[in-house]
Amino acid sequence: MHNPPRDEYQSGARRFRSVLLATLLCVCAASDAAVPERLPALHADANATTVSGISSGGFMAVQFHVAHSASIKGAAIVAGGPYYCAQNNVWAARYNCLQPGPLTPLPAVALLKAETEQLARIGQIDATSHLKSARVWLFWGSEDAVVKQPVMDALQRFYGEYVPADSTVFVRGVKAGHGMVTQDYGGSCAATAAPYINDCDFDAAGKLLAHLYGPLQPAIDHPSGRLLAFDQKEFAGGDAKAISLADSAYAYIPKECDAAHCRVHVAFHGCRQNADTIKLAYVEHAGYNRWADGNRIIVLYPQTIARGLTSGLPLNPEGCWDWWGYSGALYHAKEGPQIRAVQAMIERLAQP
Repeated sequence: MHNPPRDEYQSGARRFRSVLLATLLCVCAASDAAVPERLPALHADANATTVSGISSGGFMAVQFHVAHSASIKGAAIVAGGPYYCAQNNVWAARYNCLQPGPLTPLPAVALLKAETEQLARIGQIDATSHLKSARVWLFWGSEDAVVKQPVMDALQRFYGEYVPADSTVFVRGVKAGHGMVTQDYGGSCAATAAPYINDCDFDAAGKLLAHLYGPLQPAIDHPSGRLLAFDQKEFAGGDAKAISLADSAYAYIPKECDAAHCRVHVAFHGCRQNADTIKLAYVEHAGYNRWADGNRIIVLYPQTIARGLTSGLPLNPEGCWDWWGYSGALYHAKEGPQIRAVQAMIERLAQP
């Protein structure tokens, strides 16, 4: 048998070691990138938290606001509806609360208010008196065929039972389809199509943050903070999938928030807008991050997952937030599994 020269053998060995080392480094890097970090304690201002959401995220933002009104100072809703609209019924969610008609009417606001007051009396949500100091921003696009205008009108009336009229803004003049409306990113304004982000020459994120927080410093087109992928399982009892949450979620953290007291804004995506479905389109392009840097705002992006027939219960095939009861009967109260998980995330950010 022919034996290779010694220098050829050594050269081949060196190449093998180099390839092996490079392979190991790539595997380690990929492994590190796939492992989410722990959400940090940043001593955020616990008294200046606000929420917003689109579609199912809009319904979720309302639920979260009403359940935790003592600490949540305002809410912005794009194409959502009134608190406890679905009444723990998926049929009502699909028809009465999105496309109401003669046979599927919206629940009366008086009924929803009475049920809200009852929940407050038994301590399942905060006292509704806290809502008097809230600020509310509402948006409905005139080309939205998914959530009809009477639903948003009912949401305005519901909040009107608690929030002073001069603390509420309702925008209805934009010819937008069903989606998050931005200044210059996404599909055509009137579209209703993935990723449900519409370029309407209207900066919804900036408008809503300015209403919730007051005058803001100008937006920064190239924000320099960090987008953190963090472990969401620890906030869901170790099993996020059991309540249709993803294992990972995201937070945008401006540089100065590592040392300064910053505010927290929670942005709830809509159905089929989670990272598993549209990657980071919503997290990076919904418009919040460019306002966060100059205004000391940490933006929290909790994430759902879709669960179909082959995934077992809960059934949530479009990755929606729970606003009809798939995670349990108290989905709309403080003890709702998803509400409890997101509240724990906020509390972590507020820890010193």
